Amino acid sequence: MATTTRRRVGIAGAVVGAASAGVAAAALAKRYAVGRIRLRPDPEASEPLGELRGRQVTVTTSDGVSLHAEVDGPEEAPLTVVFCHGYTLNLDSWHYQRRDLRDYHRLVLWDQRCHGLSQRCSAEDSTIDRLGEDLFEVLEELVPGPCVLVGHSMGGMTIMALADRHPELFGDRIKGVALISTSAGKLAEVSLGLPALLSKAVHKITPGAVSLLGRRGELVDRGRHAANDIAFLVLRNLGFGDSKNVSPTVVDFVESMIRSTPFEVIADFYPALMSHDKLTALGVLDDVPTSIVVGDKDWLTPVEHSKAIAAALPRAWFTEVPDSSHLVQLERPATVNDALRDLLKRAAADMGTADGR
Repeated sequence: MATTTRRRVGIAGAVVGAASAGVAAAALAKRYAVGRIRLRPDPEASEPLGELRGRQVTVTTSDGVSLHAEVDGPEEAPLTVVFCHGYTLNLDSWHYQRRDLRDYHRLVLWDQRCHGLSQRCSAEDSTIDRLGEDLFEVLEELVPGPCVLVGHSMGGMTIMALADRHPELFGDRIKGVALISTSAGKLAEVSLGLPALLSKAVHKITPGAVSLLGRRGELVDRGRHAANDIAFLVLRNLGFGDSKNVSPTVVDFVESMIRSTPFEVIADFYPALMSHDKLTALGVLDDVPTSIVVGDKDWLTPVEHSKAIAAALPRAWFTEVPDSSHLVQLERPATVNDALRDLLKRAAADMGTADGR
C-alpha cells in the first residue's frame, strides 16, 4: 500500500511538474517574443506619448460627476476642436492630433466619465445618452464660440447622442464633425472576424461573462496587471492593422491606457455599447461638414458601419485608411490629421474665416 501511494504521489508530482514546466516554458517564450519585438528599431521610441499637457480644468456635471479636461492651443483661435475619446482609453489617445493641431487651434480634450482622471459613477449612469449630456455640459463650460467635434469609437457615439438630444447646436455652435472608427448601432451583430456560428455564440455568452467578471473587478484587474506581456501581444495583433510594423512604444502606450481602466468600468459600459442605436440622429450632422474615417481592417467597428453612416450623410467625406485597424488615429496619424485639417478648412470656410491649417 505504501509503495502504491508513493507511486501515485510520484506520478502526480511528475504531472504537476510537467504542467508547471509547460507554463513556465510558455511564459518564457512569450517574454522572449515580446522582448524581440521591443528590440526592433522603433521611430516612435522618443515620442513623448501621454506627456503633452494643457490647462487642466474640472467640469462638474448636472448629476455631480467631476470630469477631467484640458484646454490647449491659442485662446484667440476662432475655432475650438473638441476631442471625445473611445472606450477604455483617455484623452491622451489623441496625442498625435494634439501635437499637430495645438499651434493653430484651441483644443479641448476631456476624459469621459469613469475613464482617465474623471470620476467614477454608477452602472446605471454609464450610458451613451449620459455621455452625450456630458459633452453638452463640456461645451457649455469650456467652449465659448464655434467648434468642431472629433470622436473616436465610443466618442463618436457620444457625438451622436448629443445630436439626438441637442440638434439645435449643429450648424449654430457646432461647425463640423469627425467620426473616427465608430458605429451608429448594431455592434451586437459584429462578427469580430469570426465565422458566423462562432460569432453568434461569442455574442451570446459575452454579456453574461462580462457582467460576472465585472462583479469580480478587482481580482480581474490584478490578473490584467500580471499579464501585460500577453495583453501586449493581443493588442498588437488585434488593435492594429499592420501588426508587424506597428511601433511597440505605441502598443505599450495604448495597453497602459486600457489597463488603467478598471474592469468594472468596462463591464458597466459594455451593455450601453451593444444597445447603442443612433442611426436616426445622424441626419442632424448633414447640416455641417462631416468627415468619416475608418481603418480597412477594423474588426471592432467594421468598415460597413462607417459606410452605413456615410450612406445616411451623403455630403460627408469618407476616408478608408489602408492597413489600419480600430486605433487608426494612433496607427496612421498623418492620414487622420490630414482628414481633420481638411474638415477644419471646410468649417472655417463656412464661417467666413481662413483659419483651417
